[in-house]
Amino acid sequence: MAELTRFYKMFQPTHYDLFLDINRDTKKITGKTTIMGTAMEPTIAIHQKDLAILAVQVDEQDVPFETDAENDALRISLAQTGDVKLTITYATKLTDTMMGIYPSYYTVDGVKKQIIGTQFETNSARQAFPCIDEPEAKATFAIALKFDEHPGEVTLSNMPEAKVEDGVHYFETTLRMSTYLVAFAFGELQSKQTTTKSGVKIGVFATKAHQAKELDFGLDIAKRSIEFYEEFYQTPYPLPHSWQLALPDFSAGAMENWGLVTYREAYLLLDPENTALEMKQIVATVIAHELAHQWFGDLVTMKWWDDLWLNESFANMMEYVAVDALEPDWHIWETFQTSEVHAALQRDATDGVQSVHVDVANPAEIDALFDGAIVYAKGSRMLVMVRALIGDDALRAGLKAYFAAHQFGNATGADLWAALGEAAGINVGAIMNSWLEQPGYPVVTASVDEGQLVLQQQQFFIGKGQEKGRQWQIPLKSNYDAAPAILRDQKVVLGNYATLRKDNGVPFRLNMDNSSHFIVKYDKTLLADLVENSAQLDAISKLQLLQDLRLLAEGKQVSYVELVPLLLKFATSKAAVVNTALYQAAGNLKKFVVPDSEEEQKLRAFFDKLSAAQLTRLGWETRPGESNDDQLTRPYVLSASLYAENAAAIVAAHALFTANKDQLVALPADIRVFILSNEVKQFGNRQLFEKLLTAYRETADASYKADLSAALTSTKDQALIADLIEKFEDADIIKPQDLRAWFRGLLANKDGQQATWNWLRDEWHWLEKTVGGDMEFTTYITVIASIFRTPQRLAEFKAFFEPKIETPGLTREITMDITVIESRVALIEHEKTAVNKAIAAAIK
Repeated sequence: MAELTRFYKMFQPTHYDLFLDINRDTKKITGKTTIMGTAMEPTIAIHQKDLAILAVQVDEQDVPFETDAENDALRISLAQTGDVKLTITYATKLTDTMMGIYPSYYTVDGVKKQIIGTQFETNSARQAFPCIDEPEAKATFAIALKFDEHPGEVTLSNMPEAKVEDGVHYFETTLRMSTYLVAFAFGELQSKQTTTKSGVKIGVFATKAHQAKELDFGLDIAKRSIEFYEEFYQTPYPLPHSWQLALPDFSAGAMENWGLVTYREAYLLLDPENTALEMKQIVATVIAHELAHQWFGDLVTMKWWDDLWLNESFANMMEYVAVDALEPDWHIWETFQTSEVHAALQRDATDGVQSVHVDVANPAEIDALFDGAIVYAKGSRMLVMVRALIGDDALRAGLKAYFAAHQFGNATGADLWAALGEAAGINVGAIMNSWLEQPGYPVVTASVDEGQLVLQQQQFFIGKGQEKGRQWQIPLKSNYDAAPAILRDQKVVLGNYATLRKDNGVPFRLNMDNSSHFIVKYDKTLLADLVENSAQLDAISKLQLLQDLRLLAEGKQVSYVELVPLLLKFATSKAAVVNTALYQAAGNLKKFVVPDSEEEQKLRAFFDKLSAAQLTRLGWETRPGESNDDQLTRPYVLSASLYAENAAAIVAAHALFTANKDQLVALPADIRVFILSNEVKQFGNRQLFEKLLTAYRETADASYKADLSAALTSTKDQALIADLIEKFEDADIIKPQDLRAWFRGLLANKDGQQATWNWLRDEWHWLEKTVGGDMEFTTYITVIASIFRTPQRLAEFKAFFEPKIETPGLTREITMDITVIESRVALIEHEKTAVNKAIAAAIK
C-alpha cells in the first residue's frame, strides 16, 4: 500500500515552465516541464502519475531516474542540495475519467464535438505534468499550450493569454499558487464578458450548444460576487480576470481554479425565462461559493488536506453571506436551514463519522475527505456559530488580517482562529476546537426536575453509538437570561422553573435561531408549553421543532408518533422554510409502510390531508405577484398530492402535459418534473418512453435533462427498466457525471430496485474504473444506504460491501452506511405499528 510521504520536504519548487502539446484526435499529449526550486535532500521525488518519462535533466545535464508507480513518484538523485533546475520531458494521454486533462463531449446540430478542460483537485495535476502536487508546494506557473487547433477556437487559463507564436499559446505567469488550482481549456466556446467596478474582467464561457441568454444570469452573479467579496474581505481580487467555464462533462459541481473556475453546465447556465427560483438560488450559491474560494483557498490555501475545511467550510458559509447581500428578497439563509443544517445533523449523528478536521493516513483517503455533510455543511454551520459569537465587524477585521498575513502562502486552522480571536478579543480557538476536532454533536436535554429547570448535554446518535463522554462548548442562544451564553459543563441547573416561566412570560427556548450545531430534547412539560404556544413561533422556530423531533425520533429518544399531529398543525403554513421541514419529516413516514399495502393507502390519505388545502390555495402555476415562499412551497405540495394519488392533481398534471406535448421543455420549470413523472407513472407506454429519452439525448438544457431523468426512472414497466439499465454504461446517452442521478432514481423506484441493485453488484468493477478516480465515487454507497430499509437488503448490502471494507477511501463510508441501514431497520421494527396506528387515527 502506498505511504503518505510529503515530497515538499525533499524539494521546494518556486517556478514552473509548462509546455503541453495536445492532440485530440490521437488523445496523445507530449510535454516538457522545467521546474526551478530548492533541493532539501540529495535524492528527491517529483509527483507523476501515468506519465511516460522520456528524459530528465538537472541543470541541463541528462541524469538517470526511477519511476515508482505505487507512490506516484519520479525519483532523481542530485549531486548536491540547493537551488536546482529540473527539465522533464514526458508523454501521456487524455483521460476519459473527468480527472487530469480530459475531453468534454457535446453535440451541436447533430455533430459531436469536444472541448478540453482540466480537473486537478485533489491530486491529479501529477497526471498532467510532473510537479510537487501538494497544497503547500506553491510556485508560479508559465503555461504554454499547443494543440490541433482550428479556426474559431478559444484558449483559456488562469491568467490572460500573452501571445501566440507558431501555434503556441503563451499565458502570463501566474501568482504563487498550488498545483491543484492550475487550469486551462480550449475549444469552440461562446462568451459574455463584463468588468467590475475595480477593473476585473468577468466572463462566462460555454459551448455553442447553448443559447446565448443562458450566460446572462451567471455573468451577473459572478460580477456582483467579486465586487461584494472585495468589499467584505477588504482585500482586492488579485488577478486580472475571473473566467467562469461550463464544461459538458464534470465530475463535481464546480471547481475554484484561480481565475478559471469550472462548473457543471447545470450550475452555471440557465434560461432566465424558464428556471425555477430554487434552481436560480442553487446556481447563485454555487458561483458565490467558488468565488469566495478565490481568496479563501486560492490566495490563502490550507497547508495540507487535513485542513480542507479551511477552504470548503468557509466558502460554504460565504456563499450564503454573499447571496443574502446580492438578493436579499430570497431570504437565502432559510435555504441554509433546510439544506446544509438538515444534511449536517443527519450525517453527523452516525457513529464513525469523520470530524471536520481529520488526519489523512493514505493518499487514497484524500478524496474521501470531501464529505459534503461534514466538511461543507457542518463546517459552515460551525463558522456560522463563530460569526454569531464575534459579529461581522470582528469577522471582517480578522479576515483582512488573515489574508494580509498569509496571502500567496498557506495556513492552518489555528492561524484562522488566532486572527479572528485577536479581532474579537476572545479565544475563538478554545471554543471551536471541541467542534472541529470531535465528530458528532450534542443533544441538550431541557427538563423540569423537582421543580428546577435543568440542562444536560450528551452526544446524540442515530443507531448504535459508543458513548465516549464527549462534551462541547455550546452557544445556547436561549430566550431566558438564566441560561449561560455557552454551556461548558455536562449539566447545569438554571433555577425554579415556575418562577422563570412567570418572569419570562414565554415558553423556554434554546438555540433560538437554529444557528448552533445541536438539537434540543424538551421534556413533556416544556414541549407541551411550546406546542400550545406554537402560533407565536416564527418560521425558523417551527422548522426547528419539526427538525429536532424528527431527529430524536430517528434516534429512538421519542416516538415518531409525536410528529404526526404536529405535521397537521403546521400544514397550512405559508412559510417555505416550514413546509420544507414539514414534507421532509412527512417523507420519513414512508419507510414505515410496505409498498402497495393497506397501510400505504392510509399514508397516501394522510398526505392528501396535509396537502389538499395548499393545493387549492396555490394551484399548479405561478400567479402574478406571487411570493417567493409560495413558489418554493408549490413543488412540495404537488409532490405530496401526486403521492396521495389525488384525482384532481393527476388530471391537472395530465392536462398540462397534453397541452404542451409538442414543446415539453416549455412547461414551467418548477412543476415540469411532476407533470412528466405523473405522465410516465399514470399513462406511460413505450412510445412516451422513447419520446422522453430522445428529448433527453437532444437537449442541452441541464434542468430539463434532470426532469426527464427523474420521469423516466419512475416507470413501472419492467421492460423499460431493463432498457434504462442497459443505457447506464452508454456514455453517448447517460454521461458518467449524470449516472448517479439515474441510479438513484431507479433504486428508489420499488419496481426498479432489484434490477438496479443487481446491476451495481454485477458492474461494480466497471463503475470503479469509470468514476472511481474522483470524490463522487463513494456517494454511490451513500445513495444505497439512504434507500435500503429491510433486513433482506441489509444482509445483501453487508454481503457485498463488507469484503471491500479495507479498500482505501471506502472504509469509513461502508462502515457508517452499515450503521445507517441497521438503525433504519431497527427503527422500523420498533415503530411501525404505532406510527401506522397514528396515521390511521389522523385521517379519520
